[in-house]
Amino acid sequence: MCAGTVMMAAVEIIARKRAGEKLRRTDLQEFIQGAAGGGWPGEQLAAMLMAIALVGLDPEETSWLVAAMAGSGRRISPERFDRPAVDKHSTGGVGDKASLVIAPLAAACGVDVPMISGRGLGHTGGTLDKLESVPGFRVGLSVDELVETVRTAGCAICGASEEMAPADAVLYALRDATATVDSVPLICGSILSKKLAEGIVGLVLDVKCGAGAVFSDFDDADTLGRALVESGTSSGLPTVALVTDMDAPLGMAVGNAIEVAEAIDCLRGHGPADLRELSVQIVARMLVAGGVSDDLEKSVARAVAALDAGAGLERFEMMLIAQGGDPRVVSEPSRLGRAVRMRTVEADRSGWLNRLDALQIGRAVARLGGARCRDDGRIDLAAGIRIRVPVGAEVVAGDGVLELQAADEDLLESAAEYARAAMTITDEPGVPRRLVLGTIES
Repeated sequence: MCAGTVMMAAVEIIARKRAGEKLRRTDLQEFIQGAAGGGWPGEQLAAMLMAIALVGLDPEETSWLVAAMAGSGRRISPERFDRPAVDKHSTGGVGDKASLVIAPLAAACGVDVPMISGRGLGHTGGTLDKLESVPGFRVGLSVDELVETVRTAGCAICGASEEMAPADAVLYALRDATATVDSVPLICGSILSKKLAEGIVGLVLDVKCGAGAVFSDFDDADTLGRALVESGTSSGLPTVALVTDMDAPLGMAVGNAIEVAEAIDCLRGHGPADLRELSVQIVARMLVAGGVSDDLEKSVARAVAALDAGAGLERFEMMLIAQGGDPRVVSEPSRLGRAVRMRTVEADRSGWLNRLDALQIGRAVARLGGARCRDDGRIDLAAGIRIRVPVGAEVVAGDGVLELQAADEDLLESAAEYARAAMTITDEPGVPRRLVLGTIES
């Protein structure tokens, strides 16, 4: 087919979706082939993304989109792994280092975890950015290297390669530039195409809801979760989703290196209660999804025992070695890097710290240099915020609530405004935080 014919076909597909028509499976295949192979120019890809974002795709169209994106590159056969392969995915949040705990903990409990993760976007952190604070750690693995790492360590955490779901890499960048990031069908395509390519037999999703999430409203997050579960399951990948709170940051550290250190502490059997709870709940469901257990309660107990015994930490260290990272960070977290300037943000009154707005905290970290908001895409891996007082605790005026960490004083000053705006102190105690807001199963 000549270039002119391809262009006219693209125009017709875009026009039909813009008019609200249901697309054919072949239409979506042409769109994805055009993205992966370069047959569709950027302006047509952008127009198609906007048409999908405005008009939507029905469940059948969404499943066709997912299948086309997954089929745009290599797919790993489940038989290449020694154990049932299962993965998890989070829709993104502030302080969300749970993948660093979940992948090795699940591996210690009996499943293989070939986890393809992403980088930070806006105020939300990225697992790959966090791991790059480990000296030498390689997030870029080929398909064969990914499989070998999993067979060696039981888990791997890496970025998407050009071999797997290459269409997603093209469309993901365009979605950010075209304000189509929050389109449910496009989110389904992006997440599930990579997961289908991993060779996994089950998937557990962590759909964030709150100020620091893509969707702040529970109903919107629930809609996304249901679409993901339906699309994943209909594509042959049994999928379950938890809707979890992201009104406040997860854990007591927000940044990159500082979050890796907290994840290591959690893998030692310590760490913040919310990070432990979320990690255990997700791992338990991964064990059920992988057929290792058919009882959720027993799976929770198994995950807790492995966490407290440090079995997950052993797998984490094995993964670091397999991916070229310095394993000494496990016993010497200072090797992750430290910020040279610090400032404490204090409580301006006495009472109860009943809210710590995740969005404002995320923005503060970005101001400190710890998020990808510069034109060159660079971030300061040592920058971040340490939360000294958990949400719900009583504070006295002058108590240090937040510790800002950055490379220079100007950045600290810029971030302090957002940090102060994040804190809500009231005269009366609030309602205890509920971490898991809902469960969605097929």
